[in-house]
Amino acid sequence: MLCAVYKTKKKSGMFLYVPKKDDFDEVPDALMKQFGHPELVMMLPLDKREHLGSVEKQKLIAALTEQGYYLQMPPKEENLLESHRVAMGLPARPDDKKNG
Repeated sequence: MLCAVYKTKKKSGMFLYVPKKDDFDEVPDALMKQFGHPELVMMLPLDKREHLGSVEKQKLIAALTEQGYYLQMPPKEENLLESHRVAMGLPARPDDKKNG
């Protein structure tokens, strides 16, 4: 199975996978409007790949087969200030109040 991978300029790390190049018929209009102009990143042969980075191969194949597309969201960014505050024994946010 071969699929096309597209990126968007609107959100770094967001990718749209479709089974055929430039075929967005199955992608909902609302998603395409939010995604913006898709830029082809690569054609990806799924049967020749064991690992696909952060995407589970079987989950991707199932989504492409069942709904006709797969949207990969970027990983959630860690809030370094909150992590530092928690490490210092403080609440994650200055406005959080401890009860008791």
